[in-house]
Amino acid sequence: MGWRKSLLNSTLRLMEKPHLAHVKNPAFLRTSADWKAALWFRSPSGTEFHKQTLSTDAGTLSITVSRSPGMREGRVVLFAHGGGYVFGSPRTHRALVAQLCHRLECEGWIPDYRLAPEHPFPAALDDLRATYDHLVGSGTSPKDIILAGDSAGGGLTLALLLSLREDSAPLPAAVVAFSPLTDMTFSGASFSENRRSDVLLPAHRAKDAAEMYLKDCDPKNPKVSPLFGDFTGVPPIYLAAGTTEILRDDTLRLVEVLKQQNVETQLELQDDLPHVWPLFHGYLPEADQTLDRIAVWAKPLLSSEDES
Repeated sequence: MGWRKSLLNSTLRLMEKPHLAHVKNPAFLRTSADWKAALWFRSPSGTEFHKQTLSTDAGTLSITVSRSPGMREGRVVLFAHGGGYVFGSPRTHRALVAQLCHRLECEGWIPDYRLAPEHPFPAALDDLRATYDHLVGSGTSPKDIILAGDSAGGGLTLALLLSLREDSAPLPAAVVAFSPLTDMTFSGASFSENRRSDVLLPAHRAKDAAEMYLKDCDPKNPKVSPLFGDFTGVPPIYLAAGTTEILRDDTLRLVEVLKQQNVETQLELQDDLPHVWPLFHGYLPEADQTLDRIAVWAKPLLSSEDES
C-alpha cells in the first residue's frame, strides 16, 4: 500500500468515521463538511465559480457553475453531490467537479438541491430534474451533457436517468457514479462484511439517513434504489467503487443488472481505497488517475467531440 493511501485511510478511520458515527445534528454535519472541504480540496488553477438561480415549482434553486480555462462551450457536467441526502453542498464538491470538468473541457453545474429531513423524497430528485430540463430547454444538447454524482448523489444521478427514460425525455451522453448508493434496503453483503474495513462510512448511520430521506417512500422504489430499475436503452455508465466499502455491492450488483439489460458499463473496482476517493485529488495519486481514466472514457461520447 502506498504511504499516501495508508495515511489517508488511517486519518479517515480515526477522525471522520467517528464524526459521522456520532454527530446526529444535520445542521452541524453540513457546516463541518463545508469548512473541511474548503480546507482540504483545491480546484485547478484559473477555475472560476459563479452562482445561478433557477425558478422551479418548489421555489428558487441555487446552482454553482464552474468554468475553467480551455473549456468547450456547450459541454456540461451536471453533478449531484453526496452526503446521504442529509448534508453536502456545492461547496463540498465544487473542487472535485472542477477537476473532472477541467479534464473533460466542460462547464460544471452543481445544484444545491434540497436536503432531508426538511425536504424528503422526491425533493432532491425534482431539483436535479429541473436543472437538467433547464439545460436542455436552454439549448444545451443532451448529447453534450454528462450526468455525474457520488455516494447518495450517485444514486440520485442514476434515479434521474431512470426518470428521463420513463418520460421518454432526451437522454445524456454518459453517466458517471462514484461509490453510488443504489439500494436503500441495504441488502448487499458488503454492508455487513465491510462494516469494519470501510474507513469512512459507519454502517449503522445509513438507516438513519434513509429514514430521513424516504419518509413514506418504499425503499425498493427505483427512484430511491436504482438497483431495482429498468435501464434498458440508456447511455454508457462508468461506475467506480472500492473493495472495502460498505457500498461495494451497491455497485457490483448494479453492474450485473446493467449487463443483463445490455447497457454499456465500465467498472473501476479499486482495492482498499476510501469511499469516493476521487475527492482526494491532488493528494492521492489514485484519485487523479481515476479522473484521468474517466476523461479518456467519456470525451469520445460527447457529440461535440466529433466536431473538434
